[in-house]
Amino acid sequence: MKIKLAKWYSVLAPRPTVLISTINKDGISNAAPFSFVMPVSVDPPLIAFASVRTRHTLKNIREVGDFVVNIPSTDLIKQTWVCAESFPENVSEIEKANLTEVASSKIKSPHIKECFAKFECKLEAEYEAGDHVIVVGRVVNVEVDNKVLSGDKFNPKKANPLMHVGSENFAKIGNIIKP
Repeated sequence: MKIKLAKWYSVLAPRPTVLISTINKDGISNAAPFSFVMPVSVDPPLIAFASVRTRHTLKNIREVGDFVVNIPSTDLIKQTWVCAESFPENVSEIEKANLTEVASSKIKSPHIKECFAKFECKLEAEYEAGDHVIVVGRVVNVEVDNKVLSGDKFNPKKANPLMHVGSENFAKIGNIIKP
């Protein structure tokens, strides 16, 4: 069965959902969910996400030069959805979603306390890509809650990351399998 070409990406699901937190030049925080996100390099540590051009997130990154990739668990689905709403630039989605803003250690943009992992990033590059802009960040600091680790290894079942299927639909991680 063929699907509409405009919906090709919907089959590439579920995708991890992250909350990108930023701060603007006036010190007002912002958070928005993204599922077009991926690691692109281990050395140097680089992560990328794709944003439409109209997002406050992109504007803030261009103004300040940094951002945080926060990874929420499924417990934060309602708060993540609040962050997806369209608020004026002078309103913090972090506050509206009743999340806790915490100062980052190496950049200006805050991270979100309730998320199980936080990657502090400095803007490395951006690229025009069709109807999106690909933003690449250099990871300069990583914080991961001990509760999502088994020893020194990440345990996705413990973390229970929020996975985006499309539109208002999300998924949970099921069983871990090995070849």
